[in-house]
Amino acid sequence: MSPSSPTAVVCDSTAYLPAELLAERGIEVVSLYVSIGGEQQKETEIGDYGAFFDRLRASEGGATTSQPSVGDFVAVYEPLLEAGREVVSVHISAGISGTCEAAGQARRRLQDEGKGGERIRIYDSRSAAGGMGLCALGAAVAAQAGADGAATVARAERVREELKMWFAIDTLEYLRRGGRIGGASAFIGSALKIKPILTLEEEITPVERVRTRSRSIERLREYARERHESGLDAWVVQHIQDDETAAALADDAREIFGCEPAFVSEIGAVLGAHVGPGLLGIGSVSTSILH
Repeated sequence: MSPSSPTAVVCDSTAYLPAELLAERGIEVVSLYVSIGGEQQKETEIGDYGAFFDRLRASEGGATTSQPSVGDFVAVYEPLLEAGREVVSVHISAGISGTCEAAGQARRRLQDEGKGGERIRIYDSRSAAGGMGLCALGAAVAAQAGADGAATVARAERVREELKMWFAIDTLEYLRRGGRIGGASAFIGSALKIKPILTLEEEITPVERVRTRSRSIERLREYARERHESGLDAWVVQHIQDDETAAALADDAREIFGCEPAFVSEIGAVLGAHVGPGLLGIGSVSTSILH
């Protein structure tokens, strides 16, 4: 983001936006935390997701996650405010994380200290992962074009109104164990060995039950076709520890949408701790909203 841009965009690490896209769009990141066996790390400092998921599978207690500290937010916000800029901070749904709350506390602290906290606008994406990433990306596109804080938030909200992400997961076990299961708990009692498809509408919400992995992936392809037919062609694919299937899904999506993705990325430790390996996700918004 050019220094002349009046508005800075911040998001948290659970967007899993590729590093080159963060750099290109000038998006600052505040990291959430994950703990296994009492050892807490910033998600952004975990270099090898494979090793993390090996530890997660082997761990009896699983992993716990936590939002950034107020100090983490202040450390990112303060230099941006000192430079005279407005800040739009886009975050994971408040329905599943305290991240927005911590951001709000940082804003109040900077306001109380006379450091310009009133120039910070916090936006609850009511989503996570690629959905939140698209909201942050839309905000950053507007900010780079010279939008003020209000117009930048308005762009994030337009993205959110159009947004739909579907996730196919291998098992509900991790969600059940971590207590983040939301409306998908309706699937728990099923006698079938199901491969659920979920979405995130403030909390995790069931879309449908599918019996096999191959059928769940075909449903994601069908969903991509529906989104394309609706003119919503700025698409993303995300996965957890399944590069090969994600690459094949992305190839199919290129053909369906007729364009390159907004991004393709791997979901990391914080959301991975709650859903487990094997997730595949696809979603989209209109192309115009990201330009």
